[in-house]
Amino acid sequence: MNKVAISANTSWYIYNFRKNTILSLIDSGYKVIAVAPEDDYSQKLIDLGCTFIAIDIDKGGTNPIKDFKTFLCFYYIFSKNKIDVVLNFTPKNNIYSTLAAYANGVKVINNIAGLGILFINESISSKIARLLYKISQSKASKIFFQNEDDKELFLRKNLAPEHLTDRLPGSGVDLKRFELQETNDDGKVSFLLIARMLFDKGVGHYVDAARELKQKYGNTVEFKLLGFLDVDNPSAVSKEQMCEWVSEGIVNYLGTSDSVEQEIAKVDCIVLPSFYREGVPKSLLEAGAMGKPIVTTDNVGCRETVDDGINGFLCDLRSTESLILQLDKMINLTHEQRLEMGRASRTKIEREFDEKIVINKYLDAVKACI
Repeated sequence: MNKVAISANTSWYIYNFRKNTILSLIDSGYKVIAVAPEDDYSQKLIDLGCTFIAIDIDKGGTNPIKDFKTFLCFYYIFSKNKIDVVLNFTPKNNIYSTLAAYANGVKVINNIAGLGILFINESISSKIARLLYKISQSKASKIFFQNEDDKELFLRKNLAPEHLTDRLPGSGVDLKRFELQETNDDGKVSFLLIARMLFDKGVGHYVDAARELKQKYGNTVEFKLLGFLDVDNPSAVSKEQMCEWVSEGIVNYLGTSDSVEQEIAKVDCIVLPSFYREGVPKSLLEAGAMGKPIVTTDNVGCRETVDDGINGFLCDLRSTESLILQLDKMINLTHEQRLEMGRASRTKIEREFDEKIVINKYLDAVKACI
């Protein structure tokens, strides 16, 4: 039986973003090995039918000694487990797992799912990371990109050979789990931002916009936040800051959820004013599949989910004023007009972002490697 490893910087990511890919690989007769740091979702991966191997990855760190240890751990895993193909997700896995796999004759399929702060700043660590991408990606058998901007950037900077590259529609969305659900008109317009709570995701702009619009419309508008707080990232929102916003009465923080569809179903519009270098945000795909209009930035990865004026509105990057303008437009639509935009979202997601497209591309890529 051929062995396929799936590697990412959290078990949470593999379970929540690649669950159906794993099930499809198992159904196709492959033995699947999940390689990630151990967390609350590691057992869930085992329950799916995976073998789980824990590895330490310093996700947000730049310590070269820790990263070299991560490379050695990957090398040990590949040398001991006779893996045929590894599917890598998240930045450090795309680099260190690729190098370790290549050294052991393991075929590699990488997924460049957004570049985060790596291409926003010009720090020494960012320059080193880009060099490591350049060294590692030529060792892959296939490199999937989630948007055309990232693919063109890698080709322009010679970080990846063009013949290895291909495009995916983000990570896709499970259209059976995320079904069209329309809200009733309760006289209130409610917004939801789903993301890791990072200032780079536009959380600060969202809160500032909420503050102004709450002053203008009072309790007829509502602003919610859902996602991991106080994460290991220089752009992270602290628990203290979130408590301050909630106490001020600007936003409601919902924590985290394994059933995000329940929270999406309750709101009228999904918002993500991100200036982070995204792949294609999963939250926007899931919300669109459920028939929600979207307000997001005209940003790499985000703009792919919106036909401006049809299923949502695009705002400028790093601009609270632009965000306020687009949210105000959404508030002043009739309930039926918002529902109509939401139906357009569902149609767009069905047409362009069905998870089956992604899974079939992976199955074909794995088959080609073996």
